[in-house]
Amino acid sequence: MNRREFLSTAVAATVVLSTPLSLRAAETPRRIPIGFLGATYSHGPEKIKLAMNSPEWEFVGVCESSAAGRQTCEKLGAKRISQEELFERARVVAVESDIRDHAAHALLALKAGKHVHLEKPPAAKLADMQAVVALAREKKLLLQIGFMWRYNPGFRAIVEAVRQGWLGDVFLIRGFISNNLAPARRPEWGEFPGGAMFELGSHLVDATVRLLGKPKSVTPFLRHHGKFEDSLKDNNVAVLEFERANAILVNTALHVGAKPQRSFEVLGTKGTAILQPIEPPMLSLELAEAAGPYQKGAQSVPLPAYQRYEGDFAELAAAVRGERALAVSLDEELLVAETVLRVGEMS
Repeated sequence: MNRREFLSTAVAATVVLSTPLSLRAAETPRRIPIGFLGATYSHGPEKIKLAMNSPEWEFVGVCESSAAGRQTCEKLGAKRISQEELFERARVVAVESDIRDHAAHALLALKAGKHVHLEKPPAAKLADMQAVVALAREKKLLLQIGFMWRYNPGFRAIVEAVRQGWLGDVFLIRGFISNNLAPARRPEWGEFPGGAMFELGSHLVDATVRLLGKPKSVTPFLRHHGKFEDSLKDNNVAVLEFERANAILVNTALHVGAKPQRSFEVLGTKGTAILQPIEPPMLSLELAEAAGPYQKGAQSVPLPAYQRYEGDFAELAAAVRGERALAVSLDEELLVAETVLRVGEMS
């Protein structure tokens, strides 16, 4: 498959890479062996279930020794295996361990010659992320970071509209993401200086950086406002300045309500896109002139059915089979990770 064929099937935001010979479909069985290194991250159980039930993946098991991880595996009916068996049988390793172990576990898998799906945030230090990217590049292995909204159809429509110029020149992004973090989980997030912005706000950073590139400056306002006996930064704002645009990202772990409030807005010289709520995605556009498939004026955008993680794992399977490139390049992954650290005052 040549670059022209890649581009004809990718979203406009997709960064296309040449596919190494090692990824050609002829060398890859249809069902791809996948195993998990860790099961303690909050996204892990759903991803394990996906791999266990997907016709694209051959689930080989979970390498997990902690009490919490063992309990998760028992609940899911997921087989636990040793690290030796994981690296012997799996072609792809999904890292779903505690945040502090993400980069180290990714390096273990890459050294073993495995493609890696790495849970976000991928590293707590820039040097660690640089090492992960360098090793993936050296070994010509795939590295996909698990930011959960990359295949959300609302975000994909926004990315397409921005990259096609349908919104004109983007001058402002506003993102909001909240939750009501259980007290028992606050120590987990409080381990890192960036707190809730590092853990949860990173999803907004991912979308913003992939739309606008590297910010000229990042100014975080990370605060502990909850009445808890800890130091978790639980009420946060970050302002990112670009060459001709600003982004204001708001994150709180103190939101009270049945459902967390999450939204993403992009304002350009030719129109505005508002994704609210983000899940289930509801997208509205208002355009000064008709553009692409959209009419002039305000409109709701019909979106296809969406389930978290399905698009990411489908893309990863296709990339392993040599049918396409990953939508986000290694350079982009590194830039997103660097900006996540800057927003969290960790770089």
